[in-house]
Amino acid sequence: MRQDSTRILVLIGLLAAVSIVPARAAGTREREMENAVTIAVVTPYMANATTAGVIANFKDEADIRGWNVRVSDTAGDFGLLVSRIQDAVSQGVDAIVLGMGDPGQMTAGLTRADEAGIPVFGLDAGLADGVLLNVTSDNNDLGRLAADMLVTSIGGSGNIVMFTHDPHPGVRERANGARELFATYPGITVVREVHIEVPGPVDFARSTTADILTGMEAGTIQGIWAGWDEPAYGAVQAVQRAERDEIRVVGVDGTDFARREIDSGDIFVGTVIQDFPAMATKLAELIASYLEGTAPDRELYVIPGSVYRD
Repeated sequence: MRQDSTRILVLIGLLAAVSIVPARAAGTREREMENAVTIAVVTPYMANATTAGVIANFKDEADIRGWNVRVSDTAGDFGLLVSRIQDAVSQGVDAIVLGMGDPGQMTAGLTRADEAGIPVFGLDAGLADGVLLNVTSDNNDLGRLAADMLVTSIGGSGNIVMFTHDPHPGVRERANGARELFATYPGITVVREVHIEVPGPVDFARSTTADILTGMEAGTIQGIWAGWDEPAYGAVQAVQRAERDEIRVVGVDGTDFARREIDSGDIFVGTVIQDFPAMATKLAELIASYLEGTAPDRELYVIPGSVYRD
């Protein structure tokens, strides 16, 4: 009986030990998550493929470092974006990342973050008071490269339509670069600039292009320059439906759908690939260094792009 009682007690002890281990492990994990660095990513452009992609790249980098990442999308509403920044400040996050968007439209939120001592970083955004640094492409160069491809594809002369979006600092700078390039060709005339609405840039560009082509005879327009690939793709669809195969289109970003269209047809002639994974990696490195006490050595970090053409 004593042996049986001893065995029973040992078995009970072993079972108790087994049941306690997972509970302790779970508690440890919870404490680790509570103590982990928390980054708030706020963006007005999550519907954009490249924005979603680069934020996903950044989240991958954050996972490697054990950070918590909270993403807020406002679908183009900059007033709401300010509120989301203020919410992040109230939650006491360790850092805020602007996932694209013009920080000049977020002044109240940036001021609140600065007062709370929370650093704000730009991911393909812009620079303004309250933004510590921005990691992006050389957007002026991207715009010029796309414009040069378009000019070459139409033989150095013709009428151009530009699709722009000034609320995005990068697209705004690309448009500046394109204008500069077009101005060096006496035979090139920019006959119209159109602001593309977001969300829904593909549909908006498609319908806008259809309206433009309806009002102009064949041969009137030779090219369409788009500040990013979505409106370029919408323009290509409209050109195809109108059977205006003389028109050439270029974009910027190097999205998969753009490259497929460039490979398969003659209308979409080129895009400029942005290295978003490299941007995300660089930003994560800079945030990690800053949180460890090393200040950045400059405000702007530029990642080079590359041309993709037919």
